[in-house]
Amino acid sequence: MRIRPGARVAVLSPSFAAPGVFPHVHERAMRVLRDRLGLIPVEYPTTRRTGASAAARAADLTAAWTDPSIAAIMATIGGNDQITVLPHLDPAVFTSVPPTPFAGFSDNTNLLNWLWYHDIPALHGGSTQVHLARPGGPHPVSLGSLTHALFHGGDLEIAPVDTFAEDELDWAGPAPADGPAPTLPAPEWTWHRPDRVVTGRLWGGNLEILAWTLAVSRFVKPASAYDGCVLLVETSQETPSATEVFRTLRNMGERGLLARFPAIIVGLAKATSLSHPRPPAVRDTYRREQREAVLQAVGTYAPDACVVFDVPVGHTDPQYVLPYGGPVTVDGPGRRLIAHF
Repeated sequence: MRIRPGARVAVLSPSFAAPGVFPHVHERAMRVLRDRLGLIPVEYPTTRRTGASAAARAADLTAAWTDPSIAAIMATIGGNDQITVLPHLDPAVFTSVPPTPFAGFSDNTNLLNWLWYHDIPALHGGSTQVHLARPGGPHPVSLGSLTHALFHGGDLEIAPVDTFAEDELDWAGPAPADGPAPTLPAPEWTWHRPDRVVTGRLWGGNLEILAWTLAVSRFVKPASAYDGCVLLVETSQETPSATEVFRTLRNMGERGLLARFPAIIVGLAKATSLSHPRPPAVRDTYRREQREAVLQAVGTYAPDACVVFDVPVGHTDPQYVLPYGGPVTVDGPGRRLIAHF
């Protein structure tokens, strides 16, 4: 899946066309692609078209995927309706050509899972509008992780970070922010039953989208197909309650799915957003309650699983990119995570 500097990279909006609403943010990300990564961004008809139909967005995905001059595909951002795009994709087309690295997260969990369902690996993370367009420039961890995933391959240790940011800057504000959001001390990783070393293919993603995936069910394999895989769960700026987190994992357990994962990675939960603000004093409580909800479900349905919490993946800054459908090692005794690209 490695690409080279100078490669053409498709920049698509399979969900919300944020570049059409916030072009100044999008252009900031495109400058990073060109100037920092040495890539040539290629936009498609729906990249900036707000309200584009699901069929039109699927057509752009298909066109990029089947264009041999496109070395990778990067989603601009998430959204809330990518699940409607999937029926317009033809699996025979996507499996008939060498796989193109696709990078995205959040609502792009829909497409990541669809690719996994058809045995096509991808990258969890790396949407352009958020981490590349970060005011003040990309975080070194985020940019380094994406660079490793796209250009280098091999092993990458997912290491704890000292600080993180979760306060969102208003893209629609009267004055564009010229510096990153304020940072907070990052919580130490919490390990549960760290008595094993597990290397398995990564599956999962944003927990709210996984709930939709399980409800639709047409792109979920029999539970036995997930034996030995590593489960990734992380939550979004919608900040679901601990009850909702528990119920989603409980439902995975009732499906016979949760017990299939010997190791689980839980992303550092985003505890505030512009639409769901929380004062700093209560954010740690939100994260603690989410950890307790996960452990409640795991204790019932996957009591032997090794779980690591507060990993900087998903809706957090900085963000590590992970190989979706590729191998990840969860080393409980060594308290280490290693992504294998």
